[in-house]
Amino acid sequence: MTRLEIDNRIVGQGHPVYIIAELSANHNQDFDQAVQLIRAAKLAGADAIKLQTYTPDTITIDCKAPFFQVGGGTLWDGRTLYDLYAEAYTPWDWQPRLKAIANDLGMSLFSSPFDFTAVDFLETMGAPAYKIASFELVDLPLIRRVAQTGKPIIMSTGMATLAEIDEAMRAARAAGATQIALLKCNSAYPAPPEEMNLHTIPHLAAAFGVPVGLSDHTLGIAVPAAAVALGACIIEKHFTLSRAVPGPDSAFSLEPHEFTAMVEAVRITERALGEVSYANAQREAASRVFRRSLFVVQDVRAGEAFTAQNVRSIRPGHGLHTRHLEDVIGRVASTEVRRGTPLSWNLIGSQLADHATSGEG
Repeated sequence: MTRLEIDNRIVGQGHPVYIIAELSANHNQDFDQAVQLIRAAKLAGADAIKLQTYTPDTITIDCKAPFFQVGGGTLWDGRTLYDLYAEAYTPWDWQPRLKAIANDLGMSLFSSPFDFTAVDFLETMGAPAYKIASFELVDLPLIRRVAQTGKPIIMSTGMATLAEIDEAMRAARAAGATQIALLKCNSAYPAPPEEMNLHTIPHLAAAFGVPVGLSDHTLGIAVPAAAVALGACIIEKHFTLSRAVPGPDSAFSLEPHEFTAMVEAVRITERALGEVSYANAQREAASRVFRRSLFVVQDVRAGEAFTAQNVRSIRPGHGLHTRHLEDVIGRVASTEVRRGTPLSWNLIGSQLADHATSGEG
């Protein structure tokens, strides 16, 4: 299908871009702060809130072996996965309450599950959709379990090859998913704009026949607007009350005023895209008069020839079309014509000038 439906909201080409505020760990384990984030996201123009549903024990194990140490130049180098996720996870007992708050504000709330128990829990909450995180795109059993819910699925494609995306799509569809969207994603935190490769967005849409959007980890708001220009119909961006408040994700999250600016840029971009059209736009009509046309630029006597010196193509557009310049030059004036007069056929005689009237010889 080329569209999704989440809480009666249509998501896909031809519909307003669906904007998701990702809370991730930016609540800093404070329920009241999570509520503030949801309310601020609503004011900033978000359509939906996304959470992450896991515990340290459902996503990894408590182990200090080198395999479980974060490295590679990330924001979290030197920490164990278990320690990081213990700080970042959203308590499960909050999530139904946060969903009720978001729904009361007119927003959808859904989550990324990271194991079967999370899917079962989110089903009890009545989650309207599911997000598969980039790192879980290769977890085919999880994808199949989510697909079996019959809910819409949004899958991020960070780090994935085209073959891996195809495998995930086949797994989802074989398990019953009928509403799937893909998000172009670069899973660096933060992601450099020059590595975003946004031209992948229309390629994904053509390759898989599903709505495609962007899960964006760049700093700033330019990349989401550019993605919309290339056909993105979903934008997901991390959201924080303040980057000054330390947290695992705050460094690459947007503050409320920045998120508002991003939403405005996205809305302007989608309005500007319009449709293929060569008709004059409504507000162009008043400018047509300032296009070029043929004017008499020197006084011309009756019977005198029109020449390249006394007739020119200039602004405004009240005279004959410029295509007639060669037809006019060499003909004589049917009457006296003052400088600044727009040229018209009734000012032009039928005869050609001879050497005497043209001033030649």
